[in-house]
Amino acid sequence: MEKLTYTHDAQAAAVIASVYQDAPPLAYVHSFGCQQNVNDGEKIRGVLMDVGFGMCDNVEQADLILFNTCAVREHAEQRVFGNVGALKKLKEKNPKLVIGVCGCMAQQQHIVDKLRKSYPYVDLVFGVDGIDRLPAMLAERFRRGKRYLENPKARNAVVEDLPIRRDSGFRAWLPIMYGCDNFCTYCIVPYVRGRERSREPEDILAEFRQLVEQGYKEITLLGQNVNSYGKGLENPIDFADLLVRLCEVPGNYQIRFMTSHPKDASRKLIDTIAAQPHLCKHIHLPVQSGSDRILKQMNRHYTVEQYHELIEYARSKIPGVTFSSDIIVGFPGETEEDFQKTLDLVESVGYMQLFTFIYSKREGTPAAKMEDPITREEKTARMDRLLRTQEKIAFASIASLVGQTVRVLVEGAGRLEGTLNGRLDNNLVVEFAGADTLIGEYAEVRLTGSRAALLLGELADTQN
Repeated sequence: MEKLTYTHDAQAAAVIASVYQDAPPLAYVHSFGCQQNVNDGEKIRGVLMDVGFGMCDNVEQADLILFNTCAVREHAEQRVFGNVGALKKLKEKNPKLVIGVCGCMAQQQHIVDKLRKSYPYVDLVFGVDGIDRLPAMLAERFRRGKRYLENPKARNAVVEDLPIRRDSGFRAWLPIMYGCDNFCTYCIVPYVRGRERSREPEDILAEFRQLVEQGYKEITLLGQNVNSYGKGLENPIDFADLLVRLCEVPGNYQIRFMTSHPKDASRKLIDTIAAQPHLCKHIHLPVQSGSDRILKQMNRHYTVEQYHELIEYARSKIPGVTFSSDIIVGFPGETEEDFQKTLDLVESVGYMQLFTFIYSKREGTPAAKMEDPITREEKTARMDRLLRTQEKIAFASIASLVGQTVRVLVEGAGRLEGTLNGRLDNNLVVEFAGADTLIGEYAEVRLTGSRAALLLGELADTQN
């Protein structure tokens, strides 16, 4: 793996300045998909600002419109193509407008070919590893006066010191690794984000310290499978060891992480979560299915029994631990018996939250070639049953928290005037009355009631 360091591209900045002589150009950047994409979008904005762009929130004002895309589900791709299609009229009104598509979709050759053929007004296309080269791409686009559509290619590198414009002043994303080696049969991620590449612990620790010093209260560590962090590094270190090193940094903060693959989630990791006060006592552990047969077809490399053992060990070691998970409904060949096993798993674990998806066929994955006799109507009906089951469990679990006093990170205004939203350690949201000055701070809140998945509360008499 190659380690690169971002440097300011003065030549590209000069070319951009020469194109926009009257006023600094404005960029509109929109990211679709996962938290990794959101963090990539923050870096894209940082790199653009480094070479002279300002930011705007309206496509009508923009000189550059850039969609940072997701390829995990078909719906996300359709949204991108719909949004790109809507820009055609803007381009006709303003021929100088630069329109770009980047990210995971642009890492697939058939997508690049479609953009090249059917969207001639798209000026710029590049994949997930091109953020540091964005200024040079823009300069090349302006010099040649032609479209810059980069064909997908693998790049076994980690780029450090990218400038970043974060969306929040108190919550931050911190990637610790990139790519994935698991090749689950339904998943496109290893094909678009490449093989696993771990950042050096010293680089992660330096960025983490900076975030804490800047006053960030919640830092979420990102990776397609954080539990496999450290593979390939010259000096051996695993994810649990990294967490311990981060928690040694003094400050008032909490750490979350995602995503954990059950096959790599160790008892050592559970013990570390139990021992470290800075680590949130909530674990997102995607199971995908409750059927061993389907798990094998998904290439997940664990059984339902092994998954249960990990859950029970965590409950025995971490008082009050809560769990959330991802579940795919309607994987090719899923029978009613398979689906019932998923319902049984959901009921036995008692997830606080579930993120549920109907299987989305992804070109280039093994599952795309599997026979899929289940109708869309059957899949939708199963999804409805799953959601009803989960709601019953979650609403009861949420209501059982009423009466507790909890620490929450205040995130913003609530739905009603004079109220705020705060997030608990277990990732649930509580609404309570309070002043806007509390946003971005921790508050002690007494839970007084619940409404479906939303907790209701009031500020406790004593604030920490």
